[in-house]
Amino acid sequence: MTGASGYIGGRLVRELLRAGHLVRCMARSPEKLRDHPWAEDVQIVRGDATDPEAVAAAMRGVDVAYYLVHALGTGSAFEETDRRAARIFAEKAHEAGVRRIVYLGGLTPPGVPEESLSPHLRSRAEVGRVFLDGPVPATVLRAAVVIGSGSASFEMLRYLTERLPAMVTPSWVNTRIQPIAVRDVLHCLVGSASMPPEVDRAFDIGGPDVLTYKEMMRRYARVAGLRKRLIVPVPVLTPRLSGLWIGLVTPVPSALARPLAESLRHEVVCRETDITRWVGYPPGRPMPFDEALELALRRVREARVDTRWSSAAYPGAPSDPLPTDPDWAGGSLYHDERELEVEASRESLWRVIEGIGGEHGWYSFPLAWAVRGRMDRFVGGVGLRRGRRDAERLRVGDSLDFWRVEEIEPGRSLRLRAEMRLPGLAWLEMSAETDGEGRTRYRQRALFHPRGLLGHAYWWAVAPFHAIVFGGMARNIARAAAEADAWRDSGDGPRVHDRPGDRSTGG
Repeated sequence: MTGASGYIGGRLVRELLRAGHLVRCMARSPEKLRDHPWAEDVQIVRGDATDPEAVAAAMRGVDVAYYLVHALGTGSAFEETDRRAARIFAEKAHEAGVRRIVYLGGLTPPGVPEESLSPHLRSRAEVGRVFLDGPVPATVLRAAVVIGSGSASFEMLRYLTERLPAMVTPSWVNTRIQPIAVRDVLHCLVGSASMPPEVDRAFDIGGPDVLTYKEMMRRYARVAGLRKRLIVPVPVLTPRLSGLWIGLVTPVPSALARPLAESLRHEVVCRETDITRWVGYPPGRPMPFDEALELALRRVREARVDTRWSSAAYPGAPSDPLPTDPDWAGGSLYHDERELEVEASRESLWRVIEGIGGEHGWYSFPLAWAVRGRMDRFVGGVGLRRGRRDAERLRVGDSLDFWRVEEIEPGRSLRLRAEMRLPGLAWLEMSAETDGEGRTRYRQRALFHPRGLLGHAYWWAVAPFHAIVFGGMARNIARAAAEADAWRDSGDGPRVHDRPGDRSTGG
């Protein structure tokens, strides 16, 4: 399995295990899989899809190989990267005696020349063709819009509809689409592992409904209990402008929104349903669109979202781990450190630390955080609206607003790596400790490794605000933990995130 840290892959591992399969996951950063609930039930090996030796090693003894990675957003040469990775995968699968390759790609419109497709769809179609032309029998599944809690398509639909009661939209809202529930995608992926060797082809997969995007928004409004939306399509919004528009309104960044929008320019409807001959129907029946929406919304409201579109690393985001400290020898490493004694138990302090971000906020100067998030969106970054996968718990690899969890030691420490656009690399560390006299102490450290002269200038430009932002954060986190202890002692219950500290402006 490749792509186990992504939206589909993280769920597929669980379903393959339930079906009785032994699973090996290949990941560039195996530590990102460490905290998944299935991590102890799979083999995890380190490797990159573009590294022939790593792929060969991961393939040894494998019966079925799932290819769920995509180089979109890694640069202008992403199509060549996709092509090279797919060829390596197909070649090493053959050398290892793999029985089948399974690939999830995009549904392409019939009769449209490949050169007219978006780079996103064109690359996915080419990857599928690489596998079908290779010596290993392949199952290439082609899906359009995937509806499920946390999927990029669902989040885009959700936020556009909820935030805009009236909207001027791109003309592609009138394009016909055949969405599919994530449950049904997983059913097809799991079933593909058992296909006989003579099956070597692509399959279109979709749900029972064919809708325009405008109809999808109106159905979402009805299912979510919203008023009917006024939608006015206009032809002047190009895919680039559409991506910027989506990035402005939704948590999905423009770098991801643009290929999603480009993929909706052409009609994407299944031309056949042959997949059912080999994998049967999902339990009960294919899930209708409205039912898929209801299930996704229920999981969001109950905070039971297993994976999100942001589970995978954001394209182009920095991925360098924190330099070894104090052995760092790569140049300047600026830092801002804070330490406070906390009138609370270490457990209460940790609950505040682990619950930071998302709807809970960052405990200091909310306006400054909001402005920084908007600035990041303006230059094509992820901004501050990705939120959290889970309201209370974090795991390595989780996205957290414009941070990502790089390391977590439950009950003790949390390290976040910045994914905002910066002239350098940045981290934020928070820890709950007990000193030699049994007192609870909060430690906080912000680190910045500048890139070039601009990086040094950036640090010194924002340094005067650190006392307000980072100092206020430390004091308000300590205060919030103390208030949570006081509420608990008074018998009101552990209302850790219902306190004044969340909305404080510092001090």
